[in-house]
Amino acid sequence: MPGPPWRPGDAWLGGGTSLFSEPQPHVRRLLDLSRMGWEPLRELPDGSLEIAATCTVAQLSRYARHSPAPAAPLFEQCCRAFLASFKVWNMATVGGNLCNGLPAGPMISLTAALDGVCLLRAQDGTRRRVPAAGFVTGAGRTVLEEGELLRSVTLPARALAARTAFRQASLYGLGRSASLVIGVLDPWDASLRVTVTAATVRPYRFRFPQPPSAAELRRAVGSAMGERDWFDDIHGLPAWRRHMALRQAEEVCRELTGGGSGRGAGSAGRGGTR
Repeated sequence: MPGPPWRPGDAWLGGGTSLFSEPQPHVRRLLDLSRMGWEPLRELPDGSLEIAATCTVAQLSRYARHSPAPAAPLFEQCCRAFLASFKVWNMATVGGNLCNGLPAGPMISLTAALDGVCLLRAQDGTRRRVPAAGFVTGAGRTVLEEGELLRSVTLPARALAARTAFRQASLYGLGRSASLVIGVLDPWDASLRVTVTAATVRPYRFRFPQPPSAAELRRAVGSAMGERDWFDDIHGLPAWRRHMALRQAEEVCRELTGGGSGRGAGSAGRGGTR
């Protein structure tokens, strides 16, 4: 591992947009990842895409605009879900958003929905891979161990070739995501995956071999999530978040399976597909 040895009070520094936004009394030293020289985005021989942890939101957005991948529009939709200024876009990193582990983190939503795999590196140089859908374990909690860093997230070619549908809801027109649901239609077996984030304390994914009915979808969600799994803060009560997530899940299913595009959640919703 390049750089000085890890010690208590150290913190990895990506873009710093969250780290510098509020007091961090427990942090004594910052280790700057921008000096690692990692390539922001790298297309691999098998058709997958490696996104470095230090890749900024702006870099990801620019890449998506020129990518022919059917799932590329989802990148831009998730980037826009930040609702941030161009200054934040040019500093905030994909890895930082994941490592914060906040329910409203749109890079968590993106990588979880597209079967991303996180590459983690420990202080002794050992590496391990964790599905992006399991990287965040709760509100502000991840699987990262002391001194461990997120090196990259790889999105497989199969997921990049999928059709996607996106829904986002907020209490305010320019507010933080209170519910963000992504549907992904597999290009090989036509199975449908629905990923629920922002409304929940961590990402939840559901796979359906055949398009589910509204009742089947609600049963799947209801059996997987209890009352404490729905996030509760000033941006939305759990009951409302649950209502919006279920509504959006039904919409993305209809959109991807030919049941009509459906409308977003009124003035508080944003949608789109390709």
